[in-house]
Amino acid sequence: MTNKIIEFWFDFASTYSYLTAERIEAMAESNGLVIAWKPFLLGPIFKSNGLVGSPFTSNKPKRDYMWRDIQRSAKIYKIPFISSTVKMPQNSLLAARVALCLDDGAQRAAFTRQVYRAQFAHGKDIAELATLADILANLGHQAAEILVQTQAAEIKQQLFANTADAQTKGIFGAPSVITQDGELFWGNDRLEDAMAWAVK
Repeated sequence: MTNKIIEFWFDFASTYSYLTAERIEAMAESNGLVIAWKPFLLGPIFKSNGLVGSPFTSNKPKRDYMWRDIQRSAKIYKIPFISSTVKMPQNSLLAARVALCLDDGAQRAAFTRQVYRAQFAHGKDIAELATLADILANLGHQAAEILVQTQAAEIKQQLFANTADAQTKGIFGAPSVITQDGELFWGNDRLEDAMAWAVK
């Protein structure tokens, strides 16, 4: 019997996607599900919906609440998190392209987790080549070759296509999970619901 697939849509600049990236693999495995890791860019989707910048960063009370909420959740989940040195919003373009250069599966999953940890557990700038090169090297990849590959037209087009596909599927924020029957769940706090729906 073939395992059901769930799509995990994420933008590396998304704070709550960090929490989901840390939790989704164990939950999927325990439910017999396979994850398709789908990097995309929220910026074009926000823009098409009339938003300028992140809805969190443009509203101070909402931003302050978000940081506290993530801090609480990270503590509950026992996920390392710092906020004081995290520059927001981060430019996630290059990291997304790198992710698309890697196989969708264990390679992309490991890279995704490490990029989020670099950003939210260690306060690093994920737009910097050195940050991504270190992550790739630590995972056993040829960093220089992959970083060159990110400039290929095919990779750029794939990221554009992912973003367009996300919008077509009704995605307006990250993290988002889409089950095999097309049901959309938005937000880290809906991850359990997504899993329950996926296996029903």
